[in-house]
Amino acid sequence: MSEALRLAEALISRRSVTPADGGCQSLLASRLAAIGFECEMLMRGPDDARVTNLWAIRRGAEPGPVLGFAGHTDVVPTGPLERWTSDPFVPSHRDGHLYGRGAADMKTSIAAMTVAVEEFVAANPGHAGSIAFLLTSDEEGPSVDGTVRIVEALRERGQALDACIVGEPTSVDQLGDMIKNGRRGTLSGKLVVKGVQGHIAYPQLAKNPIHSLAPALAELVATRWDDGNAFFPPTGWQVSNVHGGTGATNVIPGDVTVDFNFRFSTESTPDSLKSRLHAVLDKHGVDYELAWTLGGETFLTTPGTLTEAVSDAIDAECGLRPALSTTGGTSDGRFIARICPQVIEFGPINATIHKIDERVDVASIERLKNIYRGTLERFLR
Repeated sequence: MSEALRLAEALISRRSVTPADGGCQSLLASRLAAIGFECEMLMRGPDDARVTNLWAIRRGAEPGPVLGFAGHTDVVPTGPLERWTSDPFVPSHRDGHLYGRGAADMKTSIAAMTVAVEEFVAANPGHAGSIAFLLTSDEEGPSVDGTVRIVEALRERGQALDACIVGEPTSVDQLGDMIKNGRRGTLSGKLVVKGVQGHIAYPQLAKNPIHSLAPALAELVATRWDDGNAFFPPTGWQVSNVHGGTGATNVIPGDVTVDFNFRFSTESTPDSLKSRLHAVLDKHGVDYELAWTLGGETFLTTPGTLTEAVSDAIDAECGLRPALSTTGGTSDGRFIARICPQVIEFGPINATIHKIDERVDVASIERLKNIYRGTLERFLR
């Protein structure tokens, strides 16, 4: 059994449903400390939802860039246990796959990163530059006491990174076919349109907020917010929930609530999107209240030394050149980008993440470790 597989199994066996860490980071810190890392546990959040964060750094014998590895030790809830083929926290093997919650997202990546660094340091004890780890147990949760807190602490100390690899499962059909070199921003709104409740047979005595909203909603749905660019698709706007009415069929509602979300490219900003949406509502004379929540800004790493190092390592191990993509949801890369000019995400196939019987191809674990090590060898040369 390879060391990376052994460590992945050890991590999967620790029950770390967000925001719990289950002792994963203590295990990792002990291994990193043994090869010269300075490790610091940063506990954040309320006592009943304590978040465990690990910052670890090893400074090389020669000056050079700081390359970080980032990830999360927390996992999503299992769902109905009776639907799993085996216990999600007892790593098991079937048909060449390792099964367990977190196998793909993202304990395998963390294990592969750790062993890659162990091997690299053993072969290059006087390596140039520095290697760092940023690990949290608050990525699958609200993400308010996790990586963002590590980044704040590092900012206060004047500690920056030159490049960082987040171990998100980005591969689609085969290991290495996709790297995420950025993510769209996310901006949500809760819109409450006001009306006057009344009997449906006497509409002249009421004001239907759904009718008031309808023309504006049609225009918002049809709006092209931007055209995107070479790295990002056009900004999208979607309604996720509509709530209105009393449940009775003979009552005009007094208000209607609409939840919506922008996934935006670098061609738009939160302020520009807010302004344009307000303008549509105002043009149609809608009486409303609107609360905004910015879930994350965009980030983008243009092709450069990090994408080249990772792509070359993938090519050497897998014989293919990865596609660069900014699709998908948010990740902790949006926080790390505040102190790091080059942030990419790369990890195993993502087909089973968050699903029942989450799994990862066993053969890919050693190859993933080799890619991370190959990146170290190319970036810290």
